[in-house]
Amino acid sequence: MRAPLFDLLVSLYSSYPSSYHVPGHKYGKSLSLLEGTTDEQMLRAYQAVMQLDVTELSMTDDLHGPSGVIEEAQQLAAATFGADYTFFLIGGSTAGNLAMVLAVCDAGDLIIVQRNAHKSVLNGLKLAGARAVFVMPQRELGSDLDVVPSLEQIEEALERYPEAKAVLLTNPSYYGLSVDLEPYAKLVHRFGKMLLVDEAHGAHYGLHAKFPRSALQAGADAVVQSTHKTLTALTMGAMLHVQGPRIDRKAVAEALRMVQSSSPSYPIMASLDIARALIDHDRERLFERGLAAADAFRQWVMEESEHYELASSLLGDDNSLRVNVDPLRVVLRCRRGKHSGFELLRHLENFGCYAEMADIQYVVLLFGMGAEIADVERLKQAFIAIAATEGTSAAVLRQSSETIAYQQSVSEPVLFSRKGAGADSKTIEIVELSCAEGMLAAEAVIPYPPGIPLLYEGERITAEAITMIKRLVQHGARCQGATDPTMETITVLRTG
Repeated sequence: MRAPLFDLLVSLYSSYPSSYHVPGHKYGKSLSLLEGTTDEQMLRAYQAVMQLDVTELSMTDDLHGPSGVIEEAQQLAAATFGADYTFFLIGGSTAGNLAMVLAVCDAGDLIIVQRNAHKSVLNGLKLAGARAVFVMPQRELGSDLDVVPSLEQIEEALERYPEAKAVLLTNPSYYGLSVDLEPYAKLVHRFGKMLLVDEAHGAHYGLHAKFPRSALQAGADAVVQSTHKTLTALTMGAMLHVQGPRIDRKAVAEALRMVQSSSPSYPIMASLDIARALIDHDRERLFERGLAAADAFRQWVMEESEHYELASSLLGDDNSLRVNVDPLRVVLRCRRGKHSGFELLRHLENFGCYAEMADIQYVVLLFGMGAEIADVERLKQAFIAIAATEGTSAAVLRQSSETIAYQQSVSEPVLFSRKGAGADSKTIEIVELSCAEGMLAAEAVIPYPPGIPLLYEGERITAEAITMIKRLVQHGARCQGATDPTMETITVLRTG
């Protein structure tokens, strides 16, 4: 199993080096001062991490100008994941999303963005001073969960805004739902634009016959993956893959120099190297145990549990959106709405079972490649015990088909800046929401559920948005970002 960066770090430490450089722990030797004064087991565990924690030496290469082992490790990763070039990220997918936007957009440039993009994408827009046209995700009506916008909506946005530099999509979702992006790549490329993809939750895609195809395999120009989420890298270990002639690789490298530390973590980089090496060594066998565990639990829910139902079993019969489901992710809810997703998560923690996330309906369980049948049994016992408890959140918000139609709209361009549209109190005022049509919002309005921003700072307030906000609040939604939680009023930019 070849992992050049990791192998070099192990070899360096094994040579018993004398450190006259940073970091100050000196391969963990500085902690010897604490021997006999603290927990020895904790001390040894901490020192083990430090043994690989070095700085840029003549043989350890430089992440921001690689020409040695880091460059070799990145090239090996590109070959494994199917990219022309791969950049190691030590700041998570956040750094990758920032770099993608900054590499593509200068001040005032326009980009088409899926409305429920991760906040790192929005921060990239702010840093770039770019404009964004937002396209609503499609809602899968059976499960009440979102996937990427429709091809028709992306085409409409491209036709209305031919000056757009790129399209940025999020696929898969946090809930593990995705669509095949090949038709999107072909459409975007037909318009002469770039397809950028936040694939943070799909680092394992394309690596097993049971997994959906990856965005790279579908033809995307730049793809960010959180290698730490579903593979074996340390937290904050991620990769940015690029391919084809449309994306400027030098611009990406320059953006990464701006948003990533000049003192990168070698343990994180080494973990990326090992994660790739494990895939090359074991490939599909690497995922078999985790897949078997997830399948066993999913089967129990479908066959033996009268209290719970899977989001995957709720997908529309015709599955007209052709939604793919991540087999390593189990998303479920109470069949009768006895417990909210938030309550399920809290109850699971009482049994020592920690879920990935929850919302008002669902709890999301991520089965990693190391999950075992014993883990499944513990989870089953926890859910059996929870079913016997009383819940307090029986009501579950469902959106109407009218809401869905609104969600598929294409916005006007929204200008982003680091200060924000409402930063100056002299330029804003508070008005009744009913009277705000046509004004520019000075605050974001993000109803939970469904968690999709209906308004961003600087976005024009439409009659449809006002109707939608009122309906969601009436049904119990909480609006993050808004000054008035009741949404009777809203903060807008002054006119004139």
